[in-house]
Amino acid sequence: MSATLHPTLPHLEPVAPPAARLALRTDGASRGLLDGAWWPRSRDLLSELPALTGVLDPFWGRITRIAVNPKYWPVIPRQVPVDGHIVKVGWFTPEIDPHKLLLLSYGTGRWDLLIIPPETGAESAARLMAAASDYDGPPLTASALIAADEARHGVATTGEPLDPDEAWEYEGGASAVSTAVPHQPGPPSRPSRLTVGM
Repeated sequence: MSATLHPTLPHLEPVAPPAARLALRTDGASRGLLDGAWWPRSRDLLSELPALTGVLDPFWGRITRIAVNPKYWPVIPRQVPVDGHIVKVGWFTPEIDPHKLLLLSYGTGRWDLLIIPPETGAESAARLMAAASDYDGPPLTASALIAADEARHGVATTGEPLDPDEAWEYEGGASAVSTAVPHQPGPPSRPSRLTVGM
């Protein structure tokens, strides 16, 4: 009688999603219309929003509602599970700039983030993140900030669809380097300048 041996399968560890690519405005009197910028990796809000809110909850308090303009999002979920709680998601066509994300937190406030299209190149995204999180920046709307960067540098970041090979990279096909978020003790407050996941 012969024995059949089955090789032991390796234990697979869960893979953590990449950190949100985010830059937030500095403390102080702001002259701009934005509190920072977010550069999602795809146009899938259900997979992108948990990473974003997971980073922001410790700084701004628990994010409870998110609103977007549906122009560049193919599907908008009504709610997103995030670390043991549910974040409600809504959309408003005329009221919200297509390149802006509105975040609300009970008792802590409201924040407006520039949404940098996922297919934007790293150099353009870095410029836009710096401009949106710079408290000395001009008071531009999200779409005006993107248009100004396109005019100044001649690089389109309007969110046109990518070819399949480019889409693969921006939807998780390539590995991304992410950074850790420093812990800030005490009540939620706006960090002096936070850039995550570039």
